Amino acid sequence: MSSSPTATPPALKVVAVSGSSFAPSRTLVLAQALIDGLQGQLHLQAEVVNLADIARDLGAALGRGELPAHIETQLQAIENADLIIAATPVYRGGLPGHFKHLFDLVGIDALANTPVLLAATGGSDRHALVIDHQLRPLFSFLQSITLPIGVYGATADFDGYDISSAHLQARIQLAVERAVPLFEAHRRAPVAQQLRVA
Repeated sequence: MSSSPTATPPALKVVAVSGSSFAPSRTLVLAQALIDGLQGQLHLQAEVVNLADIARDLGAALGRGELPAHIETQLQAIENADLIIAATPVYRGGLPGHFKHLFDLVGIDALANTPVLLAATGGSDRHALVIDHQLRPLFSFLQSITLPIGVYGATADFDGYDISSAHLQARIQLAVERAVPLFEAHRRAPVAQQLRVA
């Protein structure tokens, strides 16, 4: 008696948020490199939320009810993602306002238990701690599961808008290798189970 074929698991929905309000952007290049690395090892359906495309309309909305329909759709994509790549530039030692404003509008429990891979870009290595001092606390508040390893790229790691540093490429590869086991094991549980109090 032959066994029935194993069903192919559904594609993981990954949403990469690129927090730069400018195009072209090294932050977007880094986010795309992380997507490419994950796609080499996982069955993904990837979407990019690029702040460069929505920053002006996003900034004009004081609350979620004021968002244009196309931004509301992208916000819902973030909330329904199986995993998130959160990539941001660093301006004057901190996160850009539009990036923070976007996540201020996310539902308070929408990202609970969602794995998040953190990444950032900046002018020099002096900004690298933004990942641990600002990005990680933000997603901890949102009850997300942040990967222990983050990826930081300085201007010197790029040749224009191409990654030229072997060190950064190795860091991306290491992050992907660390992320894959977590992402493979993660399947969004029913909402009632996610919010269950032990």
